[in-house]
Amino acid sequence: MKIIKKITTALILFISVFSLSVSAQTAEVKIKTSAQCGECKERIEKALAFEKGIKSATVNTEDQMVTVVYYDKRTTPEKIREAIANMGYDADDVPAKKETYDKLPKCCKKGGH
Repeated sequence: MKIIKKITTALILFISVFSLSVSAQTAEVKIKTSAQCGECKERIEKALAFEKGIKSATVNTEDQMVTVVYYDKRTTPEKIREAIANMGYDADDVPAKKETYDKLPKCCKKGGH
């Protein structure tokens, strides 16, 4: 009896996850940021991985762009920009949050190289 419950639970979970992935549409946004080093890249990519609705984030420090693939029913480019600004980095026209910017390592601050 316990095996049947476990199989049923697993099947329901699988169907739920599969139906969510089928119905969710992805979109991509490129955001100009103030990220300029490997630490910036790691910090932003890691933090965005935990943001609701984000599938992936890739930072290119050479052109200071963050490419984000997200589920358009779960988040918006505005929320993504705000999340990046809350980390202490500029995000397009959204300025970095001062309190978190002040806590960044020197190499991550503007002109830190």
